[in-house]
Amino acid sequence: MLTIFSTPKPFRGHINIIQRNALQSWKLLHPDVEVILFGDDEGAAETAREFGIRHEPEIRKAEQGTKYLNYIFERAQQIALHDVVCYVNCDIMLPSSFRKGIEIASSLRKPFLMVGHRWDTDISEPIDFTQEDWEDQLMTIASDRGKQQADWYIDYFAFSRGLYQGMPPLVIGRIAWDNWLIWKARSLGAAVIQASPFVKVVHQNHDYSYHPSGAAGVWGDELAQRNQRLANWPKHFYTIENAQYRLIDEAIVWSGRHFLVDFRVFWKSLPSRFWSAWFEFLGRTRGLRHAAGLRHENLSALRTKLGLRKVQNKPE
Repeated sequence: MLTIFSTPKPFRGHINIIQRNALQSWKLLHPDVEVILFGDDEGAAETAREFGIRHEPEIRKAEQGTKYLNYIFERAQQIALHDVVCYVNCDIMLPSSFRKGIEIASSLRKPFLMVGHRWDTDISEPIDFTQEDWEDQLMTIASDRGKQQADWYIDYFAFSRGLYQGMPPLVIGRIAWDNWLIWKARSLGAAVIQASPFVKVVHQNHDYSYHPSGAAGVWGDELAQRNQRLANWPKHFYTIENAQYRLIDEAIVWSGRHFLVDFRVFWKSLPSRFWSAWFEFLGRTRGLRHAAGLRHENLSALRTKLGLRKVQNKPE
C-alpha cells in the first residue's frame, strides 16, 4: 500500500481549514494508508491525534526556522510501513484515482517517481466528507472554477522507498527543491511518470502570509537563492514535462516529449555550464600557469607590448 508524509504550517484560520481537508482526503484513500505528519507546528499534535495519524514532532530547521527537506525524506523512508512513499504538500487534496495510479505505477517493478499537475481551486470551507459524493462535487468545482497550474508547480512525489538518499540540505517553503527531486530521480534511472491525465489533484488556494515578504520572498530571499545553488539551477531545473512516461487510461505510456524538454533544459543551462567549467579550469591550472609566468599582470604587459591593448596616458 502507501505511506504519505508531509509537514504542515500552523493550524490557524484558513490554513487550518484547508490542511484538515487535505489530511482527511488522504485518510480516505484506503484503510491501510499510513499518514505521517512531521513538525511541532501549532495544532499538529492535536490534529494528528484527532485523525488517528502518526505524528513525528522532531524536525530539523534552518536558522530562520524553515524546515529541512532532507531530514523529512530520510526519516520518512526509514520509518514508513510501506514500500511506496509519497510526500504531499499539506494543502493538496487527493482523489481516489490517486491510489489506483500508485497501484499502476508499482506494477512497473522498478524504481519510480510519480508526479503530476495540480488544479488551483478556491476552497474556504471544510469539506463535508460524510456526503457520499463529496469527491464528485470537489472535482466539479476544480473543473469549473479551478485552473491547471504550470509544469514547474509540483506538489506531490510518490516514489519507491529508498530512491532518495544523501539529499542536499534544501529547505521547504522556497523554490527549487521540487525540480531537483525530478532531476534526481531521472539521474538515478528511475521511471518518472506524469500522472495528470489520470489523476486530478486539487490545490486549495491560499496566500503567502507565512513569509514577511509574501510570494516575492518565497521566490527570491536568501533561502530561495541558497536552494537554487544547492539544486544547481538551471542545470537541474526539471519539471513535470521531463517525465519519460505518462499515465493514461490506466496504462503507462512512454512519452518521447521528454527528449525535447531535456534538450531545452540543457540549452538554457549552457552559459552557466561554460562559466562553471571555465572557472574550474582556472582553479585546477593556477599552479601550472603561475609557474610558467602566466599571471594576469604579465599577460596584461604582453598585450600592451604587442599593441593589443591601448595605454592610457596619465594626466600631467
